[in-house]
Amino acid sequence: MGIDRGSATLHHTMADVTDATFESEVVERSKTVPVVVDLWAEWCGPCKQLGPILEKVIAATGGQVELAKVDVDANPAVGQAFKVQSIPAVYAMKDGQIVDGFMGAQPEAQVQEFVDRLLLTSEQSELERLIEAGDEASLRKALEIESDNPAAVTALASILVERGDTDAGLALLERVPESAETRRIIALARTGGVGDDVETTLAELLPTVKTDEDARQRFVDLLEVLGPDDPRAAEWRRRLSTALF
Repeated sequence: MGIDRGSATLHHTMADVTDATFESEVVERSKTVPVVVDLWAEWCGPCKQLGPILEKVIAATGGQVELAKVDVDANPAVGQAFKVQSIPAVYAMKDGQIVDGFMGAQPEAQVQEFVDRLLLTSEQSELERLIEAGDEASLRKALEIESDNPAAVTALASILVERGDTDAGLALLERVPESAETRRIIALARTGGVGDDVETTLAELLPTVKTDEDARQRFVDLLEVLGPDDPRAAEWRRRLSTALF
């Protein structure tokens, strides 16, 4: 039992895990990659049907999910930790927590669904991590996972527009529905940013907004760039309403 310590550097998709190695091979490992724990015993017929199906489906993920097999007769502590009533019992672990599981032998289609769900949650958390990182390279990777993710699209479009890559930024926005943030980025593209003296610019534009459509559009764009949370925006919106009506 047990596996070679060097395995951390290899993509082992299957390991025989013992009471002694469970913490490192399953709990710690699940913080890097989802681990499926198969609790079985030599005398258990359904375990022998399920085992090869689990091995096949998990091997097909190419290391994106790993399998830990635990003989509960030889390793009672692991069985107790999972409060196992009957075997086969299968648990999915991620970030040190149980996230899914099933009891009893299952056909391959069910096992495939179980592993697919695990891959999906893994992909979602990777997506969230990339969006949180927020730099251009991370955001581009996020869009490879989900090309129309609104948070990733608007964050990348904002970066592109701010550096003058306006066409590329605006083209990206076509992937997502209109929102306060898409309007802000489009306004940013039109105005080239608000600059430090935005209030001076707004004050200069205000007398002409009623008669000059370009001035009115620029005024509205500058308010969009300030965004709904900027306290100055509410005051200038009020002044715009007064000027127009």
